Amino acid sequence: MSEPGAHQDEYHDALIDMLELIWGRGFLIPAGPENVRRIVDGLELRDKRVLDIGSGIGGPAMILAGELGARVVGIDLEAPLVARAQGYAEEAGLADRIDFRQVAPGPLDFDDGAFDVVYSSGVFTQVEDKLAMFKEVLRVLEPGGVFTCYDWMKGEAPYSDDMRYWFKMEGLTYAMETLEAHGRILQEAGFAEVALTDDREAYRELCHREYDLMQGALEAQMVELLGREQQEHFLENWRAMVVVLDKGELRPGFYRARKPL
Repeated sequence: MSEPGAHQDEYHDALIDMLELIWGRGFLIPAGPENVRRIVDGLELRDKRVLDIGSGIGGPAMILAGELGARVVGIDLEAPLVARAQGYAEEAGLADRIDFRQVAPGPLDFDDGAFDVVYSSGVFTQVEDKLAMFKEVLRVLEPGGVFTCYDWMKGEAPYSDDMRYWFKMEGLTYAMETLEAHGRILQEAGFAEVALTDDREAYRELCHREYDLMQGALEAQMVELLGREQQEHFLENWRAMVVVLDKGELRPGFYRARKPL
């Protein structure tokens, strides 16, 4: 969902397999189903029209549709992710409630006011022009509609060598802002009732537990699934993430805002 231009797929099979092992089938984002519930906590979603931006391999959309009763359109840039998500939805008997679509970078191809809720997790951290995309989210929401999101953000200081090293291990493109900057950009885009919640400490504790599991109970399973070289790579990736979380340079959090009536 970045600015217009060509897109190169970044989620290769080994990365997908690894993330599903850690976070659960269908999930490329932290904490699996529980984090989806936290993102939409307090919202009534039954039969509401929900847009899932960056729907990945479908886990969040299946929680939104199957557990919470929403009617979901999930969009993603990468065709292999969309295909896997469609397969998972069919297996779960949710194909009639979820429409997964591959899209091009740039403006959202939906009418004004097409959705009651826009949901996203771990996507806008990779979008450089956040103001343009937040304006697009505002446009496709009906008046009074809610934008609710979880993202990886950064602390106030410039990127350190530790942060740049973690980016290298991740192999993904990041365009991070602070939590407070997200709030300002949302207001500039035209949103009201902006709420920001820092989640760094909770995710820091979770990441430490995951790193311990990867060195212990999950090691053999990772080697069998990925091979020793990839297992060592992802173990180092998590170690590097623990470092930047401990230093406060990586700062996950939630933000939510409403389109004015």
